[in-house]
Amino acid sequence: MATEVTNYKCPNCTGPLRFGGISDRLECDFCGSSFTVEYIEELNKDKTEQAAENFQGTEFTGEWSGGGEEWGEDGEHIRVYHCPSCSAELICDDTTAATSCPYCNNPTVVPGQLSGALKPDYVIPFRFTKEAAVAQLKEHYKGRWFLPKEFSAQNHIEDIKGVYVPFWLYNGVAEGDVAYLATRSHTHREGDYEVTTTEHYNIRRSGSLEFKNVPVDASSKMPDDHMDSIEPFDYSDMKDFSMAYLPGFLADKYDVSEEASRERAETRCENTVESALRNTVIGYESVMEIGKNLNIRRGSVSYALMPVWMLTTKYKDKNYLFAMNGQTGKMAGDLPTSMAKLWGLFAAIGVPIAALLTFLFLR
Repeated sequence: MATEVTNYKCPNCTGPLRFGGISDRLECDFCGSSFTVEYIEELNKDKTEQAAENFQGTEFTGEWSGGGEEWGEDGEHIRVYHCPSCSAELICDDTTAATSCPYCNNPTVVPGQLSGALKPDYVIPFRFTKEAAVAQLKEHYKGRWFLPKEFSAQNHIEDIKGVYVPFWLYNGVAEGDVAYLATRSHTHREGDYEVTTTEHYNIRRSGSLEFKNVPVDASSKMPDDHMDSIEPFDYSDMKDFSMAYLPGFLADKYDVSEEASRERAETRCENTVESALRNTVIGYESVMEIGKNLNIRRGSVSYALMPVWMLTTKYKDKNYLFAMNGQTGKMAGDLPTSMAKLWGLFAAIGVPIAALLTFLFLR
């Protein structure tokens, strides 16, 4: 028997419910009804708990599809579930916590992936729709002079998906003690001579900064640079976790542990306190760091799901990946460069300079 999953249905017409970020309610695709997260969560409490219980009681946390021989080495990470609406097989990897059926398109959640010790503490709901994400990508293209014209004119989005990405949120205090060697010079005249006096200073700065909710994505499938670039998230909108926020989006459980992610968080904290201390050393002509002692006093750690739109476009047989903060709309991603425009700029600058140098040397 495949591991049990579940979905949320409209109490009025039994149509599928999806979370609408703008309305902050679950909405029915068919009759247009909408319901609060709390109401649907309570209505489906028993069903969700039963699905989670069945999940936890299934060996391998889900069935293998076709056996390891058919899937090769990847078979270990493949799970097969049955859609609760049409009974079709849903083939997912072992971190999938929410998906949609490819046959009936009904949103499906896997409660066992996000229950018990795996249950997130918080979730930040989506606030941008799919249409808004597409519009934001087009806005991202504007004003980029080196972007090939045909990229934005002929660009077609190959894939777009809203994903609740798992994040660890770290709290703590970063302490720093840094020593610097600085110089400052004065010039004055003594008769026919101009005398420069250079003063050398040994400077020491120490202090601490408290950090709260430093985010580190906990999914190996997500590019870290993209996830870092779409920060910050507005934590004032953070909600206590509920499965009812997931329908209509994809979601993964973490596959990078809290301890494995900690180094990235602590490095960010150390760099921040070091930069803050350096910014207090002003009024000198040169400043060189000659020693430092940085320490992190660890605090609590939370587990949260953050909203991210992932968009893929194609240009000249190459895929370009973009990530958008599903709460704030901040976009990040790589763009192609028009070599024609680049060489054109080089010619526009280089040719006049070369002509001027030739004129000066031939005079």
